[in-house]
Amino acid sequence: MSFRSFTLIGVSFALLATAVVAVPSPADAAPRDKRFFDSVAGIWTGPGEIVAGKYKGTKFTCNLTGISSTGPAGLTLDGTCRVGVFSQPMKAVISQVGNGYQGKFLDGAEGKGLDIISGNVSGNKVVMGINRAKLNGAMVASLKNQTAMNITISVKVEDQLVPVIGLSLNRQAAARAD
Repeated sequence: MSFRSFTLIGVSFALLATAVVAVPSPADAAPRDKRFFDSVAGIWTGPGEIVAGKYKGTKFTCNLTGISSTGPAGLTLDGTCRVGVFSQPMKAVISQVGNGYQGKFLDGAEGKGLDIISGNVSGNKVVMGINRAKLNGAMVASLKNQTAMNITISVKVEDQLVPVIGLSLNRQAAARAD
């Protein structure tokens, strides 16, 4: 697999990051959303796989650190994902803006990444809408418990969301108090 192929995997991974569910009032949502992002702060590692498309079956491993925002709800997720000897930096920044969420995966849609254009927290799950040019999709991150999280990235094909990447992360360490 070439480094270019791995970069395409990174863009696909970025696409997994977004979708919209019923939005509660901002007064109710803010503390709940902040608690969710605080709960996913820490060091996470685990395997992933591309489950659709040209690179279907490609397996990779990610090492990511989540840091919750000190201001409004949000998170910075930073680290690397590796396929064989190739390593790709991964970074996502999600910030609450008004009643929704915005952010970037890698360097955003104007670069080689994706834009996070919407989002919603519901219980132990966050759904983020993602976009790059004519490509739309969603990333869903679900906490199974305090030490396990699943992430699925899907892209919209016609009127249907099709999963393209799945990732299972295990917490290695909680966030440090600075």
